[in-house]
Amino acid sequence: MTTPRVLFWHRRDLRLTDNLGLAAAAAISPAVTGVYVLDPQVISPSEHLLPMAPARLWFLIESLIELQQRWRDAGSRLLVVEGDPVQLLPQLAERIAAEAVVWNRDVEPYARERDRQVAQRLQADGRKVVVDWDQLLIAPELLKTGGGDPYRVYGPFLRNWRGQVQAKQPVTVPAPAGLVDLDPAAVPSGEPLMARRDSHGFKGTELCPCRPGEAAAMQQLTSFCDGALFGYEPDRNFPGVVGTSYLSAALSVGTLSPRQAWSAAQEAREQARSEEQLHAIAVWEQELCWREFYQQALFHFPELSDGPYREQWRRFPWENNEDWFDFWREGQTGMPIIDAAMRQLNQTGWMHNRCRMIVASYLVKDLICDWRWGERAFMELEVDGDLAANNGGWQWSASSGMDPKPLRIFNPATQASKFDAAGDYIRQWVPELRHVNTKDLLSGEIGALERRDYPEPLVNHKTQQAKFKALYATIRS
Repeated sequence: MTTPRVLFWHRRDLRLTDNLGLAAAAAISPAVTGVYVLDPQVISPSEHLLPMAPARLWFLIESLIELQQRWRDAGSRLLVVEGDPVQLLPQLAERIAAEAVVWNRDVEPYARERDRQVAQRLQADGRKVVVDWDQLLIAPELLKTGGGDPYRVYGPFLRNWRGQVQAKQPVTVPAPAGLVDLDPAAVPSGEPLMARRDSHGFKGTELCPCRPGEAAAMQQLTSFCDGALFGYEPDRNFPGVVGTSYLSAALSVGTLSPRQAWSAAQEAREQARSEEQLHAIAVWEQELCWREFYQQALFHFPELSDGPYREQWRRFPWENNEDWFDFWREGQTGMPIIDAAMRQLNQTGWMHNRCRMIVASYLVKDLICDWRWGERAFMELEVDGDLAANNGGWQWSASSGMDPKPLRIFNPATQASKFDAAGDYIRQWVPELRHVNTKDLLSGEIGALERRDYPEPLVNHKTQQAKFKALYATIRS
């Protein structure tokens, strides 16, 4: 009697350890083969999807290269093919005589429709399809209000989510071992990874604080939970301080699971020595919850990917000055904290979260540009670009999303004074201003002689704030 072959389709779960779908595949049969499909609709700019940043493509390719070695170490192999998954996966399943195909679910509208079509094709061929959640601690279908509706407000969602997570006590599952490989004759020819490795175009591979691969993700998680996690609050707010985990990209592509992150936090709780340290850990847990809040929002309200949640924002009279937008994107606005943050993103593929809020507010409420311009720009630059989190963050900043607060405007000079008081972050990323005294550096009110080749501010915050509020009043009725 032959051992049945199972095909496991990797997507946003680029790891062997604590991969629930892979564990389910290995429970069916040890003869498991992995596959990753480089889908042109996902990795290349298209009419319907936001493009993948070169930084994210670099992170993806390097993670896949490591993952292939992990599959070999486990006794089997990871195939990487390029093309339309709806066509390729049924063909591959037939070629290797897979009796079952297994994958982990996704929240994004394109992925859900693609998966439906793949499943339909496979089942029509008589193959078993097994799918479940892996990228979330709590499945979105399980998080509903008392009235049975999806959550639209973070606070009540947090309480329900935390209660379910604590009751569930998530545990991690080990990586499968002793897998049975394919007959080499059945392996498709071609290896697109190496060609992609040399063509992603990302120049900041050494500067990026997010490191690709499952091993690096675990190292970063361990290092964070042994140190910076205990001071996460308030250190997470200061972009010049190493106070965050740098795990956003790992969680986005799945080189780390949310269960691994949660479990590490619980272990850190056992080591905490003060109420302040316990509070810091709780705040990081809340950030994991924000990630899931935006994921479940996109799952229940897929229309978020196309526009604002609040209907009146479709009528907002954006000015959309293309020159101003380009200056913002390039870090040449004349406002030092804005330019420092955008230069960090351009050079490293990553930006501190406090700065993401500051530059988003500036683009939308100082430059009066449509938040969707910023959303796309981030996806074109971020190593951790994630549709749900990026869309949720931009709609939060624009006041167009699921947020009970109707209007939120950040003063960039005030934010710089609060969170980069010594100007260290600004001086790191805007080196031509290192000589400027800290007070002027933070305010952006720099004299012509001191400014030298650095640009004049594009706008006056107070003037633009008043203008934005007047425009906002036109859509409130």
